Amino acid sequence: MIRSPLPEPAYGISRHSLDQLLLDRALSLGVRLHRERAPEDSTLPTVVAHGRQGPHAASTTLPRGRRLFGFKAHFNGSPADPLTLFFAGRTYVGINAVENGVINVCGIAPEDDLHRTGFDIDAYLQTLPVLAALVKPLSRSMAWLRTGPFLYAQRFQPSGVYQYPAGDALSFIDPFTGSGLLSALLTGRLAGLHAAHSVPATRHLQLCRQALGRPFFMASIVRKVLATPLAWPLAVRIPARWLILGTRPAAVNSFKI
Repeated sequence: MIRSPLPEPAYGISRHSLDQLLLDRALSLGVRLHRERAPEDSTLPTVVAHGRQGPHAASTTLPRGRRLFGFKAHFNGSPADPLTLFFAGRTYVGINAVENGVINVCGIAPEDDLHRTGFDIDAYLQTLPVLAALVKPLSRSMAWLRTGPFLYAQRFQPSGVYQYPAGDALSFIDPFTGSGLLSALLTGRLAGLHAAHSVPATRHLQLCRQALGRPFFMASIVRKVLATPLAWPLAVRIPARWLILGTRPAAVNSFKI
């Protein structure tokens, strides 16, 4: 086990609470909420935020058994550390505290490994002794959520002159970077600004590529190294600060358009 301080303060918040905060803020600023889905062929400026499972999401090229699936649940209790990242081959699990004393446990694992326990996540965690010990003091408070298959990909091809993708609809990066929500907020802000000013989608995608290209490249390298015998020797030598900063989106100036 390697312990390392974060390069800056952090606050854990669940996706549910963050989404509600953003919605409440938008409504307070005068946004009108419509729950109907926008037409695919709309000529109006549109922020595309359907997530990685949207109608234009790329299909995974991995064969059955090699595909990756995600899982998540909330727990109660006191974790050993506020944030723990566990790696075992192609399996990754994060344990972190969020609001109201809730502990979030989420991860990704290969389909063939999960299949051996019938996709029973509790049973699967028990097959990894170190991880099982980390979760043992905690009490699960909800049913496991499962999703997949995952495909790490970026899509910078315009689908319309005034179509502005954001979040996972634009880029799905390895969750162990901790940059998923940060990237979604950054690209969502860009998409909103660009849609409001009818900026060409090609310019929007160019700025998003500037922001997300490096972290995606760095995360891809780390992902490949984690599956090799080099993972542990490098982990004890490379400061965690470097990995965190190397996988953070870059700041871009959206007003130079």
